[in-house]
Amino acid sequence: MVGEGVLIECLNNVQVSSILHVGRRSSGMKHSKLSEYIVPDFITLRDDDLNLSGYDACFYCAGISSIGMKEDEYTRITYDMTLHFAKVLLKLNPDMIFNFVSSALTDSTEAGKIMWKRVKGKTENALGKMAFRDQYNFRPGLMMPDQAQVRLHAGYNKYIKLIHPIMNLFYPSCNITEVGRAMIAVAKSGFPKKTLEVPDIKAAAALG
Repeated sequence: MVGEGVLIECLNNVQVSSILHVGRRSSGMKHSKLSEYIVPDFITLRDDDLNLSGYDACFYCAGISSIGMKEDEYTRITYDMTLHFAKVLLKLNPDMIFNFVSSALTDSTEAGKIMWKRVKGKTENALGKMAFRDQYNFRPGLMMPDQAQVRLHAGYNKYIKLIHPIMNLFYPSCNITEVGRAMIAVAKSGFPKKTLEVPDIKAAAALG
């Protein structure tokens, strides 16, 4: 969901000149500045893959819910796959900025009781130690999808529209358009914080 929304914002943003969508399946979108690279499993990517060379920034939006998953399985997808992808890109694009979509309430100590928070924190910390030109973690909370999105879980759009006004009173939230704009702005001009919570995402989006 996040990846599709961020892609839509990148397509609409005049500051973005060229996009490579890397995913397990096609985005289904057509645009003059969009190319696609279908990769069934990111773990299989090699650091001599020139399809991934020549880019200024990576907006890494891949992820999965931890519901019903064991820690080793969730770690493989959230940590192992992300770090492998990042290492491949770093070898091919040493001057790249790497933006990682994480989650609100992520545990940077890696020592908490909640599994997904620990794994997300471990992933953020590992990415931060890599030698990218810069690396940022985005921690959106409850998100409203872009109206142009089609790859949403059944009923999600209706459900989120019902609960968002209420949840927004108690829980920081933003929309996916703001996440996309913030990622573009940070890639272009940087940001004082390496980990952006919802207020920071809104502030960065306003810069774009």
